[in-house]
Amino acid sequence: MSFSVICTVSAAQASDAVIGLWKTEPDRKKLTSHIEIRECGVKICGKVMEAFDVYGKSVKTRNVGRELFWDVEDLGSGNYGNGTVFVPLLNVKASASMKLAGNTLKVTGCKGKICDGQTWTRLK
Repeated sequence: MSFSVICTVSAAQASDAVIGLWKTEPDRKKLTSHIEIRECGVKICGKVMEAFDVYGKSVKTRNVGRELFWDVEDLGSGNYGNGTVFVPLLNVKASASMKLAGNTLKVTGCKGKICDGQTWTRLK
């Protein structure tokens, strides 16, 4: 009984490593966003919380409040995958994967054999 409790806590702690607020790289329109990553059941999802122009001024976009990715699984060792990401600039859904390294998160979306990604920075 105590062994299963320890395993459950360890799995939850592993997922918690990616939970938080992240800043994206500038997109093709030179906008950055703050993405809230949170647990959605036993998986991970992320929502666009705010967007900023090149001067750091908050701007309204149709993507603020939108789920950016969902159904992402914690694969262990800082790897996350098997989920879906929405790529707003291309208006497509793609397979999502992430790699956590300290306070940076490499986020990748692949549609068929074509992949692209960004490195995000932890805000909190």
